[in-house]
Amino acid sequence: MDQPASQAPREAEGHLRSILATVPDAMVVIDELGSILSFSAAAEKMFGYSEADVLGKNVKMLMPNPDRDRHDQYLLNYMTTGRRKIIGIGRVTTALHGDGNTFPIELSVGEAWSGDKRIFTGFIRDLTERQQTLLRLQDLQSELAHVGRVSEMGTLASSLAHELNQPLTAVASYCESARDLLMTEPDAETLSMVREAMNEAAKQAIRAGQIVRRLRDFMSNGETDRRVESLQRLINEANALALVGSREHGIDVQVALDPEVDLVFVDRIQVQQVLVNLIRNAIDAMVESPMRCLAIRTARAADGYAEVTVEDTGSGISEMIAPQLFQPFVTSKQSGMGIGLSICRTIVEAHGGHIGFEPGRNGGTAFHFTLPDGEAKT
Repeated sequence: MDQPASQAPREAEGHLRSILATVPDAMVVIDELGSILSFSAAAEKMFGYSEADVLGKNVKMLMPNPDRDRHDQYLLNYMTTGRRKIIGIGRVTTALHGDGNTFPIELSVGEAWSGDKRIFTGFIRDLTERQQTLLRLQDLQSELAHVGRVSEMGTLASSLAHELNQPLTAVASYCESARDLLMTEPDAETLSMVREAMNEAAKQAIRAGQIVRRLRDFMSNGETDRRVESLQRLINEANALALVGSREHGIDVQVALDPEVDLVFVDRIQVQQVLVNLIRNAIDAMVESPMRCLAIRTARAADGYAEVTVEDTGSGISEMIAPQLFQPFVTSKQSGMGIGLSICRTIVEAHGGHIGFEPGRNGGTAFHFTLPDGEAKT
């Protein structure tokens, strides 16, 4: 016996809802205007909203800035030009929970037609647990690497001491000889010997400097893989990684990225290392602060450079540490080694940029660094 015409759509709808209720990744369906048409059970759990709370509302409510303010324009641009930025590509970014906190996600978007209307389906995976696992592995690798570095530094220090010992000993010997010659009233011959001793001391000092300079050049000649990259994407991915585990601190993240300043010519991994370091430092600085606001901004800098600012509302940098902050083994953290900012400076300067800091607008500290523009490389 044939099914009634109205029964088949109801069964299809029931089948679809059973899928939505069991699929492990969150699934959000929107129309061409960005209005939410469907919100899976996993999405309810992930974002802290019920389906009834979000149906008919704009999907940008699930996004932090700058994506929140730009999402409608993203859709309009795609409808007008057909150029894809996320659809069918996917990316790592951040999402906004109902409690106001952000968390890292992997987002994939598909496109389909329902009759004469276009719909978009977003598949969202919460990366918090994965990133925490990666961080634990990275911590273990860092501990192992630290042991290795300590051993290597011991070997390096021993070798460097051996290399420098001879010229420095000679410098001391020549200076002591010149001092002894000058203890009495010097005659012309004595002054000649003093000049000769000082000349030899200068030569040995130059030799010691050359040893250090060769070591520095050797350490700084690492190969980098520089390409034209999207600064917005670099920041979004680094922000997602750096914010893992910070949710319990209630950090208010404000991202304001200038759309006119996006392409940069950089080594992606190195620049993201700088970003993650600065963002984590900002979070650590605000743990005990009554106001916990993290601001990330981009702007056009002079001479064809882009400027990135990471600003916190923490306790700020003490006047004692400030002049030496980017030097190795200088830190304001009780448990820090003091090499993170030194590495940041090395990476930024290797890209031809500059890194610095100043007091934040609401207390705390604003770190800023520049990167070469990638427009000319495209």
